[in-house]
Amino acid sequence: MSDASLFEETFTIQSINAQKYDRVSRIAAATASGDISITLDVNTELYPLATGDAVHLLLASTLSNDGTKDEGKGWRDVSKGEPTLADHYEYVCHGKIYRFDSQLINKNIIKVFVSFGGLLLYLEGPYKKLTPLRIDYVYLLMRKT
Repeated sequence: MSDASLFEETFTIQSINAQKYDRVSRIAAATASGDISITLDVNTELYPLATGDAVHLLLASTLSNDGTKDEGKGWRDVSKGEPTLADHYEYVCHGKIYRFDSQLINKNIIKVFVSFGGLLLYLEGPYKKLTPLRIDYVYLLMRKT
């Protein structure tokens, strides 16, 4: 993991729901151990996925390889010809973390909600693994494994 990395894991896609929109599907996926699950809206016209695919997902605070903050730059201005984390991934989004929830029954479980311009990510898992996501903006980077 780089300095910019907040969360990194490999997920297996369990189901895909493409009924609501033409170009967007909602995928449900989990880690091999089953301790972390996600529900993610993906533009499947740009990045087609299938049930059973394994995807590597990274949530990062910046696209800079060395972890340098993007402050003062828009997300479109980040690379300017320099190598970035996005060069190693196939699907990249920038979004805002808008909500955290902790289960009342089990304080070790946390739920994180992120919006990538209307495409949503719901992430549920152990508090220790998801605590670094307590920031405002993140990059989602994904590639098939």
